[in-house]
Amino acid sequence: MSEDVEYRCFIGNLSWATTDRGLKDAFEKFGNLLDAKVAVDKFSGRSRGFGFVSFDDKAAMEEAIEGMNGMDLDGRNITVDKAKPHQGSGRDSDGDRSRDHGHDHDRDRNWGYDSGLGSHGGECFKCGKPGHFARECPSDGGKYGGRVDRYGGGGGSSSGRYGPDRNGD
Repeated sequence: MSEDVEYRCFIGNLSWATTDRGLKDAFEKFGNLLDAKVAVDKFSGRSRGFGFVSFDDKAAMEEAIEGMNGMDLDGRNITVDKAKPHQGSGRDSDGDRSRDHGHDHDRDRNWGYDSGLGSHGGECFKCGKPGHFARECPSDGGKYGGRVDRYGGGGGSSSGRYGPDRNGD
């Protein structure tokens, strides 16, 4: 475990207005700060309401936790605690697949099976073949062929029970 992780504090309940500089100003009185960062949303650039400060000394980190937990910073009572080691959020935020622990995230995407039949991939649960939905299964009488028997409708033909379809066919 590296030192910057070991002497790192999690700062929660931050105001949207709190900046990296504001965090640094509030915590530098406890010791030598290595880093002070407010977590921001990567799309909007807005604060996510928490941040981290890293000290070069364990005593400084403990003093900061004691001295700042529950204190007001930019109009909010902040929470300060020892940061836990980063374990990931479950999101693939940086494109790094090394944390997947053997899970095959592409398994259900059926890459390369887009046959142009309007299904955009996937497998038919009736026949098991890729490239169409079950309602379009050729083994069931062609496109929408199963609908006549199952629902009593015309399956798009004008001779059906309910008259012509919306397209006037």
